Amino acid sequence: MISASRLLSPQFYAIQRSFVKMSASATQTAGGVSRGSMAIKPPSHPTYDLKAVIKLALAEDAGHTGDVTCLATIPFDMEVEAYFLAKEDGIVAGIALADMIFEQVDPSLKVEWMRKDGDYVHKGLKFGKVSGNAHKIVVAERVVLNFMQRMSGIATLTKLMADAANPARILETRKTAPGLRLVDKWAVLIGGGRNHRMGLFDMVMIKDNHISAAGGIVNAIKSVDEYLKQKNLEMDVEVETRTLEEVKEVLGYVSGSETRLTRIMLDNMVVPLENGDVDVTMLKDAVELINGRFETEASGNVTLETVHKIGQSGVTFISSGALTHSVKALDISLKIDTELALEVGRRTKRA
Repeated sequence: MISASRLLSPQFYAIQRSFVKMSASATQTAGGVSRGSMAIKPPSHPTYDLKAVIKLALAEDAGHTGDVTCLATIPFDMEVEAYFLAKEDGIVAGIALADMIFEQVDPSLKVEWMRKDGDYVHKGLKFGKVSGNAHKIVVAERVVLNFMQRMSGIATLTKLMADAANPARILETRKTAPGLRLVDKWAVLIGGGRNHRMGLFDMVMIKDNHISAAGGIVNAIKSVDEYLKQKNLEMDVEVETRTLEEVKEVLGYVSGSETRLTRIMLDNMVVPLENGDVDVTMLKDAVELINGRFETEASGNVTLETVHKIGQSGVTFISSGALTHSVKALDISLKIDTELALEVGRRTKRA
């Protein structure tokens, strides 16, 4: 979650000005976006079933009786139009997923979008419309919004962090909501970030516990090299270093050995100062030691206030668990009576 001090920082407002520019551009190019358009596809996963996740989300909401309030108040054959309203500024994400949810609930529902995933939306904007059976729209409403609000919050923070981190590239971590790994990582892509490993299966990542159990950082890398060769596996390998001495140990090993190592993580080498700034001297020293021989990744003490300074250190990547584990949802609603909704929104400063 972004703290109040970060929201008031000059860096935050500098990035927010880019949102204003995006808003003007979006206004000039706004138009209908056809249903089924998927500007940014979800990341791949060998066992993740997105349709099953949607089915589970709908089932937990419906229970064993369905929507009793809809059954009591809405004629089953009533047809309506409902509009998506943004209640705050940000990057919208989850539009393609919303299409999939409406399709599962009722394929006859007609969904139209005036924005696509990754576009900027401003408070009060109508950016989508769904028309068809009222009962089915209301049944789908909360599940659609739960996904879209979370994904849009992730995408919005990712956009801010990615712009500030340049030329370094921003990554998330595995600190995602259980069961929503692919959804959370999809939102990061929509926000302009890059995906770190999807799970335990697609990249070797030698962390502190592996190093301790293996008897040292060199032993751990050597064991990985031997295992991958024995199993005839091709995948990226990253090792976590916490001190300049560990960086030197890694470089000493790889200088005399054939290795699969591709990236060195520089963990907690960004040192927080009492005045709120950070000291990146140790991080820069590590980058200089590595000297482009491997990709580098900064981790630890990454915030909106610090990410720009970290990005100027020469690292290839900056990883931030906060992108997904401390997400603040972007406020979005789906309303049949949009005029009343906007009136209430204006009264509460949310439209």
